[in-house]
Amino acid sequence: MPIAFESRLREAWRVLLSHYVANGVAVALGLVIISALVQLWLGAAAASAATVGVIVAIPPDVPAPRRGKLLHMLPAPLLALPLFFVVQRLHDQPWLLGLLIVPAAFLAFLAMAWGKRGAPVAIAAVLALVFSMAVPAPAEGEGWRVALTTTFHFGLGALLYLPWAVLANRLLNGRYRVQLMADVLHSLADLMRLQALQFTPVLAPGDRDNPLMGALLLRQAALADQLQSARDIVLESPTSARQQRLAGMLLCALEMRDHLLACALDLEQLRSQPEHAAALERLRAELLAQAGALVQLADELLLARRPQSAARPRPELGAVEDPSQVGFTPEHLVRGLFYRIGHIHDEVAQLIALARGDVAPDLALVRMYWQMFVSPTGWGWKPFWGLWRWRAAPLRHAIRAALAIGVGYALSQMMPWHQHAYWIVLTIVVVLRGSLAQTLERRNERVAGTLLGCVIASALLAADMPPWALLASVTVAQAVAHSFALRRYLFTAVAATVLGLVQAHLLLGAGGSTGFVLLERIADTLIGAGLAWAFAYVLPSWERQQIPALVARTLAAQTRHAREALGLGQLQAVDNRPELAWRLARREAYDSLGALVQATARAWKEPRAVRPPLAPLERMQAHCYQLLAQLTAVKSMLLLRRGHLASEQVQGPLQAAAQRIEAILCGQDLATQEERAADDGVGVELLPPLVEADLTPWLLRRLRLAEDLARQLRAEAREVIAPLAIAKDA
Repeated sequence: MPIAFESRLREAWRVLLSHYVANGVAVALGLVIISALVQLWLGAAAASAATVGVIVAIPPDVPAPRRGKLLHMLPAPLLALPLFFVVQRLHDQPWLLGLLIVPAAFLAFLAMAWGKRGAPVAIAAVLALVFSMAVPAPAEGEGWRVALTTTFHFGLGALLYLPWAVLANRLLNGRYRVQLMADVLHSLADLMRLQALQFTPVLAPGDRDNPLMGALLLRQAALADQLQSARDIVLESPTSARQQRLAGMLLCALEMRDHLLACALDLEQLRSQPEHAAALERLRAELLAQAGALVQLADELLLARRPQSAARPRPELGAVEDPSQVGFTPEHLVRGLFYRIGHIHDEVAQLIALARGDVAPDLALVRMYWQMFVSPTGWGWKPFWGLWRWRAAPLRHAIRAALAIGVGYALSQMMPWHQHAYWIVLTIVVVLRGSLAQTLERRNERVAGTLLGCVIASALLAADMPPWALLASVTVAQAVAHSFALRRYLFTAVAATVLGLVQAHLLLGAGGSTGFVLLERIADTLIGAGLAWAFAYVLPSWERQQIPALVARTLAAQTRHAREALGLGQLQAVDNRPELAWRLARREAYDSLGALVQATARAWKEPRAVRPPLAPLERMQAHCYQLLAQLTAVKSMLLLRRGHLASEQVQGPLQAAAQRIEAILCGQDLATQEERAADDGVGVELLPPLVEADLTPWLLRRLRLAEDLARQLRAEAREVIAPLAIAKDA
């Protein structure tokens, strides 16, 4: 079997065994069961309205903790029900309906103020408006009765889906834990492979740029989101031994991320030394081998198999020549890299041992993480009260979306076809996002997915399949559409097109023209995508408007992390449990940097005239990454090897470095040039022949480098903020 085909086959079954596909299958099964029950009870017309209710209740149904699942699902149907009813009452007054849609869409999109939890609620509420337009208008004189009846059936489907979602989430909870853990391991392996690409000599002399830094930062930002999703489920009250092992594995993965970050230290100096190319190649091979071990472990978790024991030996330091020199020579730097790669080896071995049940997890640490590191389940009013500022991105998006939907609806009423006028509005709802970059991505995927979906739907309908087979295809399409809505929207667009067209054929039967419906769907999609694209420039929330707050958050997080990482408490501690404050600071440092990286990536797709200063912004992110690495290395010494530190010699420098870094990042660098020169001379030639003997010089060196990075970081933050402040004042 060709290697490329085998690799694609493995990726395909990993997707089939993933948590988002499992969630999509559960959603589709709930849709079928509820629709069938309502049809047996109240008939086909009631089942049709109940199906719409289920579809509207589905968007917030994602893998979530057991606690608070019902509260997470409830707002969507509660908001959707009155909106559905009002549209039903105004079926015979299309222009009055248009006037209602604009403020209703505005109010629905205000739910975006709650971030990732609020977005599905906003989409569900607007879908209730759109799908209510799709329900056939009642006969003259029967408006109230039919509207109430149809709304009752709609609400019945939506409310019946809530217990199904809670039950399915509870039944799949154990499987979700495994799948999310496997997902984290695959992402760590990808990050490790990307990190390994840096372990190559610099080809051009004097070239200090790191072309992989941008990709590393984006991968770190994506991993931070994945880790938080995994924390919310994997760390929630693990009661069984298997759940506790998975929780221990997640904590181990968090530590591995830190060691992986630290292994980039001193790398740039060594890449310019051709005589160390062989050592770098050994380290690169070791990283790739550990990445392969993580992938194998993740696959065995997905297949519910007991992992094989870790047999690969730890990389040996003896292969590094001439370790007897004093000072921070390249040989010593290589030796330090071997130690840090060795920590990654140890974490991988620990992961495998936990998965096999050979070692027990630290349950006290697991309980602490569950109490402090999971996302809140309540809603609260604070995001809503903070929304009413003209520059607030959710408020501007709500206005923008409402105007776009109003124009799309008015345009649909002018079209020569009216049966599926809601398709234009639906396309606007799913394409128009909060930023131009996201809108452009959705626009392209929606158009491509619609065209491909039309081809698939045409093939299904041309095959003259029996009704039960078409219903089965609708169920599969619903599963795919929900599974990939947040993962790969192109697949969702394809599935949604198949779903809509096959449903339209089932309703039209022999009396409708399927070919015309296909052409209408394509035309409406192009019109809706074009309108969404155009309205992305109306009251835009350019990333430059968000950058100052994100930069301030990042600096504050780096300051707090430095203060906690350099704290003296660990030197006197008998174990590593008192480090709760540092772990919280570490999470915020990663999260804030991830938010800044993602905003910068979106800014690249905005018009050149409104972009923030991208060059200093990217340098700032790289130095944030490096500062995290330096402080992580210091913290690793305090946690793992404090027995090799001279406590009385490091307490003063740790305190002083923490104060200076905090002052630098707060814009109050009080050190004079003479003090900096004196600091630069401390400990340069104190390194003994063996690293194991005394790590104090290494720690002092890390502190000096961290201070230098903090100064560069602060200077670059000024370069970013100053032009934005001038433009704002102008």
